[in-house]
Amino acid sequence: MVLEENESDSVFEPHITEEHVDTQYGKVHCVMAGTPRANRPVILTYHDVGLNHKSCFETLFAHEDMQEILRHFPVCHVEAPGQHEAAQTFPTSYSYPTIDQLSEALLAVLKRYGLHSVIGLGVGAGACILANFALNHPDLVDGLVLININPNAEGLIDAVTNKITEWTHTLPDTIITHLFGKEEIQSNQDLIATYRHNISTTMNQYNVGQFFRAYNSRSALEVERPVPGGNVNVRTLRCSTLLVVGDSSPFVEVVVDCNSKLNPTKTTLLKMADCGGLPQVVQPAKVIEALKYFIQGLGYLSSASMTRLRSRTTSSSSVSSLENSRSRAHEKRGRSHTDVSMESISNSNMDRIISKSTHEVAC
Repeated sequence: MVLEENESDSVFEPHITEEHVDTQYGKVHCVMAGTPRANRPVILTYHDVGLNHKSCFETLFAHEDMQEILRHFPVCHVEAPGQHEAAQTFPTSYSYPTIDQLSEALLAVLKRYGLHSVIGLGVGAGACILANFALNHPDLVDGLVLININPNAEGLIDAVTNKITEWTHTLPDTIITHLFGKEEIQSNQDLIATYRHNISTTMNQYNVGQFFRAYNSRSALEVERPVPGGNVNVRTLRCSTLLVVGDSSPFVEVVVDCNSKLNPTKTTLLKMADCGGLPQVVQPAKVIEALKYFIQGLGYLSSASMTRLRSRTTSSSSVSSLENSRSRAHEKRGRSHTDVSMESISNSNMDRIISKSTHEVAC
């Protein structure tokens, strides 16, 4: 199905509602922008530790380039229990949900809003939650955009390091080192100060600590890369997936590792240059452009403008490879499109056409 473009140049202002949705693992705060429709998915976001939907996604969704997407897709922002602004402190008797349980809690959210399918957009812990949800409920997920996903469980050395960090740092400092790399912490002090202030003043410190512990206690993302001629029923993400990471992010290695574990015919890796821990905040226009390509690959937004990336492209072959990928995906809404990795680290057959200009498209 192809959605028709709205030719109006006016700023689109979707109707916004927010409420606490009851789940079997506690209440989650949800913000719905727009009206869900039966014939299209909803973009469902999930934030990282130390963030909420505003600090994680507001820069992205307030950007003018996002208007084209918002005209066609409602957005449901989901916040983990106790992570919304002005949240009350959990009683000590409250057992915070695990990452797996938080992913299952999304079933109640979809039921509450009558959602039949979603395009997941998650960062860090939120990316893990959405990936788990897609693994367990593949029929409910059209596609995934996962920023800074770490598919691994925390090892013993990591646990010891994190415990030492907890002893020697305040919670905001600990969260900052989770979100941003050392280089970015030193070079972008205004950004770091803004997020440290947000964590300190708008987030409930006790609740954030509970969510952080749940994330650090997560299980590994149990996926297996399909092998041609091998078992077709291996546990893997069945939907089209876009992995995003900044080149100076502390998550570069683990995102590359995640890419190596997923189906190369359905997974694209976007490594963004001159970008750190929060690409959607530092480089929102580039993330939006990649998101438009991704949504086109699912069979929507066929006439969306792509002027920003195309103006950076000097090789028509690299752009055509992306367009051919979207064209093939359009036939079955992204279920069988060819992976076009944004950096020459994918094992797909498209590696030989990755060029410097393609890297510029990604960056």
